[in-house]
Amino acid sequence: QVQLVESGGGLVQAGGSLRLSCAASGSIVSINAMGWYRQAPGKQLELVAAITSGSSTNYADSVKGRFTISRDNAKNTVYLQMNSLKPEDTAVYYCNVRGIPSGSFLRRDYWGKGTPVTVSS
Repeated sequence: QVQLVESGGGLVQAGGSLRLSCAASGSIVSINAMGWYRQAPGKQLELVAAITSGSSTNYADSVKGRFTISRDNAKNTVYLQMNSLKPEDTAVYYCNVRGIPSGSFLRRDYWGKGTPVTVSS
């Protein structure tokens, strides 16, 4: 019954910016990490950025310096600020949450349905 609600995707020109948001709600008692993945046409799913509950972050080399991930623990929400967008950033972006559901000691992964980002040249 955990739900992930994503927003912020869209169409932008090269050099523009977008901010993605993902809010987790439902029967979850602890979130260990949140992150964003993306899949471009003809390419594999790749990790873009991730952030732990302690605010430690990791970025793909291709986005480092341009993208910033952050989270609001009180709202169980993760954000991805994307600046200086390039056409190669075009992909469907998926929110991922790793946490422990209520009534369990087992960690699980939850996925959003994806939000498309298109960057025109």
